[in-house]
Amino acid sequence: MRKAFILPLLLVLFINNSEANKQTSIEGIRYATYKSYTRVVIDVNGPLEFTQNRLSNPDRIYFDLKDCAISGEKKFAVNIEDNVLKEVRMARFDKNTVRVVFGIKKTKNYYAFVLENPYRLVVDIYAPVKQTPPRKKNDNNKKVSVGKSLYEIKTVVIDAGHGGKDPGAIGPKGLKEKDITLNVAKRLGKILQERNGIKVVYTRDRDKFVPLNERTELANAKKAELFISIHTNASKRKKTRGLETYFLNWTNNREAIKVAARENKVSVKKMQKMQNELQFILQDLARDNKRKESMRLAQSVQNSMVTSLKKNYSGIKDLGVKYALFYVLVGAEMPSILVEISFVSNHEEEKRLSTEQYKNRIAEAIAQGINSYITQASLIVNPVMDQKENILAEDVSVPDDTLRSRYDQYNYILSGSHLVIRDKM
Repeated sequence: MRKAFILPLLLVLFINNSEANKQTSIEGIRYATYKSYTRVVIDVNGPLEFTQNRLSNPDRIYFDLKDCAISGEKKFAVNIEDNVLKEVRMARFDKNTVRVVFGIKKTKNYYAFVLENPYRLVVDIYAPVKQTPPRKKNDNNKKVSVGKSLYEIKTVVIDAGHGGKDPGAIGPKGLKEKDITLNVAKRLGKILQERNGIKVVYTRDRDKFVPLNERTELANAKKAELFISIHTNASKRKKTRGLETYFLNWTNNREAIKVAARENKVSVKKMQKMQNELQFILQDLARDNKRKESMRLAQSVQNSMVTSLKKNYSGIKDLGVKYALFYVLVGAEMPSILVEISFVSNHEEEKRLSTEQYKNRIAEAIAQGINSYITQASLIVNPVMDQKENILAEDVSVPDDTLRSRYDQYNYILSGSHLVIRDKM
């Protein structure tokens, strides 16, 4: 009888212990305050699922982290006291849930997403967008400065995609994306420093792994004016080739989703599921000026690469300017783009990417595109006031009519509240 009783008891204890071991543990909180938002990162040791809600009186946002425990059963509380947040605190809500509460000072928009390697929940709380006062007309038709300092490019952050344990795409002959991107990034940085006197900051200057969210965090911390992320493309179709440049936006284009899924390290199915679940678009996409400037920068760099390389190489294919939800661009406070500088999966383009000459010409072309963008921007910030008032809304040459129509549509619908990305990196 006694043995018969002990066996079920041990089984119950084993099951309970197994359930406890399934719980993800919260290991700490860290945060950083930027000009337009505050980013809070909650470090965990495994996969994470969550729900969220917002309450008033007092204003607060909370996240319930499912199947989660606090390491050492501690209570975490972090006083922040910036222009957006008062504090962040967390405690066990029930035996399977930890509640994280954000005490709000002022915000309309926020979003959150989970990343892996290491696992963490990233929450961005945005400061209210300040309304720009209308410009005064100049009856004398003289040029009027409307914030020239916005386009004084002093610091550029160059992001060499992948690195360390993440090789990125690998070509038929074994050429690794992480090695190509680092090489081109350094060449580009040297050109911008020596010819333009621009301060260049690299997200990585050697073969090391850098989490995606930390790349834009660095750009924000350095108060960079531009963020350029360099990558090589890949496709299962070995004959696929060409150059393309992206800026951040939601998309329903399958090919763009494939590229974003590969760079985000998620499956296409997960990427599509994530987008289908979105009820709102990223809040920072609602800020017209940054979105338009990213689009202008992308177009300038894309045109420069195609024009320059066609002079020296055959078969250069212009895949155009596109947009997709790239995690590495999320949260950037400056115009930001992701450049795909050829297909490493294509035999001929892999061979070109292995040569010093081709990589140097790619870097030269991107630098020329940046210079062209700066020149165009300088013209825009000194408009003749008898022209149309909305100078920044003037048409931009875009090779894809779909892109143009979607872009126009976003002028009206981009006022999102929050974005929840539950897919893992």
